[in-house]
Amino acid sequence: MNKENKKQVVTEMHDKLQRAKAVFLADYRGMTVSQATSLREELRKAEVEYKVVKNTLLELASKDTDKEALNPYYAGPTAIALSYDDPVAAAKVLSKFAKEQTNPFTLKAGLLSGKTISPADIQALADLPSREVLLAKMLGSMQAPATNFVGVLAAVPGSFVRALDAIRAKKEGN
Repeated sequence: MNKENKKQVVTEMHDKLQRAKAVFLADYRGMTVSQATSLREELRKAEVEYKVVKNTLLELASKDTDKEALNPYYAGPTAIALSYDDPVAAAKVLSKFAKEQTNPFTLKAGLLSGKTISPADIQALADLPSREVLLAKMLGSMQAPATNFVGVLAAVPGSFVRALDAIRAKKEGN
């Protein structure tokens, strides 16, 4: 790779690192081509970008970004997964892939909202329900008070009508 290509890669990665909501680093040493292809396909489905970039170029690209905190983890073969939308989806795919016994793939670290996270934190993030499930739960929680309030309001006239019917029945009984 000549100097111009390296500059282009650094500039491109700098832009991507700035846009990324979450970044995950992994050691891919020993993976077969079919395993790497499978991982790339799964990450693509989750709208996550997966690249293998030289550590020195990653260090240069991360300068003046909040991703600079990952510099200590740029050692050995490093693959980077960039999530621009849903970090939980990326964490789920990477954690699932790392758990498979046939893979030598291991997570090194990640960065979410400017904070460095460990592989255990990435696993905890992967264990979260998906964004859609969380939104549905939140919507259900927001609707519950309104539904209960309508039920209470509907119960008041119903109780009044039953009380009047009981009074009518009592007067007819006399």
